[in-house]
Amino acid sequence: MKSKILEIAIKEIGYYENPPNTNKTKYGEWFGFDGVAWCGIFASYCYYTAGYPLKHLGFKKGFAGCQTAMAYFKQHDMITTDPQPGDLVFFDWNNDGRFDHVGIFLSWNGNNFFDIEGNTSLTNQSNGGQVMKRDRDTKHATFVRVIY
Repeated sequence: MKSKILEIAIKEIGYYENPPNTNKTKYGEWFGFDGVAWCGIFASYCYYTAGYPLKHLGFKKGFAGCQTAMAYFKQHDMITTDPQPGDLVFFDWNNDGRFDHVGIFLSWNGNNFFDIEGNTSLTNQSNGGQVMKRDRDTKHATFVRVIY
């Protein structure tokens, strides 16, 4: 199951929103909520397209907001310290308890990890306008085990 999610996410690496700095994407069009921050929509797209929609997260096709998704995942005891490829990873950049961004866990890289994120860049972590494979440390990360 999760290998299919990763296969879809990997194929999307290099995608850019168009026009730049608008949050307009094919993922937002698909989701029915275009022109908004789209990291959660991208993750939802990967799961949904693989045949595993993220249910009960505010929208029929998944989630758009990290806060809503994390509230659900916490309530259902889905937080993990041992993520598997295809699980979700949420980021709280300011350490203020509000999650700002999400990616799809790929693999460990020593003490760091690789993930695939929508709406990121090297100059803007959570509204950068492209799909990228990122090398992250665990400092701001919370992992979520998604089970079907």
